[in-house]
Amino acid sequence: MSVEPVNCTIKSPVPLQIGDAVSDLSRPGVYITDIILSEPVNIQEISFKNYYTAYLTVRVQRREEGRTKWVTCLKNQPLMDNPHTEAGSHDYFSIYRQQMSSVPDNVMAVRLISRQPSSEWLHFSIEEINIYPCVKEDSERDVPVWLSTLTPVEAPVDLKGLPDPETVSSSIQQMWALTEIMQANQNAASIGRFDVDGSYDVKLLSYT
Repeated sequence: MSVEPVNCTIKSPVPLQIGDAVSDLSRPGVYITDIILSEPVNIQEISFKNYYTAYLTVRVQRREEGRTKWVTCLKNQPLMDNPHTEAGSHDYFSIYRQQMSSVPDNVMAVRLISRQPSSEWLHFSIEEINIYPCVKEDSERDVPVWLSTLTPVEAPVDLKGLPDPETVSSSIQQMWALTEIMQANQNAASIGRFDVDGSYDVKLLSYT
């Protein structure tokens, strides 16, 4: 997309241990990745590349009335068709504000909670994270390119080489009036015949 991602600091993922931390067989089933934004942002999109994460939860820290508050915008979004198979394990994803249950405005920080319940994968994460802000709304933002190239109504039209519109209009009116007269007199006079009172003038006849 043409909009540049916001400046932010992505912290290292912090594991939440499942099972006995002393055991060699234990593995973290949840990682928490905190992203600190340089300034409050109205988020339009969060894009990333998956690496064996089965489910993703998105939380944001918003500034509201002089204080900050954590809210959940997306909960347990599936990223893999099945945690035990590889489908979706390396796909790129985008989460848009329209998908979020809470409006991500005035966001100070984002927390990504990635979860993988399957023991098939020893490591999983979210990579290549980018956060995009909402584009400033203006009259040209949603106008298609083809529509923006149309000639405005108030723009003068180049009539060079064309006849004068008033002259054309006058001629059309005269032709229309003549047509009306011809139709009105059509029954009164016969056009194209050579008979006079039912008889033909010999001089008007031709021989073949």
